[in-house]
Amino acid sequence: MNFMVDINIPAPAQTVAYQQPIMLVGSCFTEHIGNSLQEMKFEVMQNPNGILFDPQSVAASLVSYVQNKQYREEDLFLLNEVWQSWQHHSRFSGMNRTEVVQMINASQQAAHDFLKKAEWLVITLGSSFSYRTTETVPGEQRANAGPEGAVANCHRAPSQWFRKHMMTIEETKSVLDNALHQVRYFNPKIKTIFTISPVRHLRDGVIDNNRSKARLLEVVHHLVNKFDRLYYFPAYELVIDVLRDYRFYDIDMAHPNYPATQFVLEKFMTHFVDEPSQQLAAELRKLAVSRRHKPFHPHTEAHQKFLQSQLLKAQELQAQYPFLDLADELKFFSGKH
Repeated sequence: MNFMVDINIPAPAQTVAYQQPIMLVGSCFTEHIGNSLQEMKFEVMQNPNGILFDPQSVAASLVSYVQNKQYREEDLFLLNEVWQSWQHHSRFSGMNRTEVVQMINASQQAAHDFLKKAEWLVITLGSSFSYRTTETVPGEQRANAGPEGAVANCHRAPSQWFRKHMMTIEETKSVLDNALHQVRYFNPKIKTIFTISPVRHLRDGVIDNNRSKARLLEVVHHLVNKFDRLYYFPAYELVIDVLRDYRFYDIDMAHPNYPATQFVLEKFMTHFVDEPSQQLAAELRKLAVSRRHKPFHPHTEAHQKFLQSQLLKAQELQAQYPFLDLADELKFFSGKH
């Protein structure tokens, strides 16, 4: 008997390969995939603004990379003793205003340069809900809010400062369509993969979470049918409809756990990555697992032989694939870490 629903995952006309730079933008699920690709030594840049959930924030960030938008100190606001940007994750916040602006602008410049050469753009949308500032926000904290006061991160500001807006299908189509046009004009060779995050936004309520995801799905499939070189990877369906069990969620019942994210990654590698790259990635994954090995007795002859065997594998891979950066692995297995 078959205890799982089968799902058809059509491979894109072109598949991902090594030496093809990949930019990933969007929700926290983006970083699960991005971190795994990074560990397998793909050339990756992920979330230059930090984690983003809604289409308005994702689209605005992409346009800012194309335009290489540079921020000023006046674009920041002081809240909870640190300088913040409404368009960036809290990892960009800090107590020194000048340093925060420099950090943001360095990330903008790096994103602009990377997007120009990228061959793949992976966009993961998490929610249709966009938070917009209201008139209750003090004047000095209104800096740099987007259209209609849209913010990418609320930075734990008072809840009365915001109104929660579920973007309509037409709004979502408009902002993403505009962003894709600008990205493609900036980098004509780029190919795009859309995914919908399987993370369940339970704080919105189960009903509104499903409405939110449904709008994202409708818009993404509209765009996939409209543009060439734009593909859909069903991360959402793989968790919600194939795994379909709370044992594949973390303790919060909202985030897919490690087995679930690995299941999704395996499907991505099988259907969206070419076969030679899959084979190389498997070898690099073994090397990464070996590097995480924690010996009980690191000075034994057995462990030293283990290190030597892994060093030899790393040296062989480096010689066979000169484009790989295995400096950290070579240093680690040679005992110089």
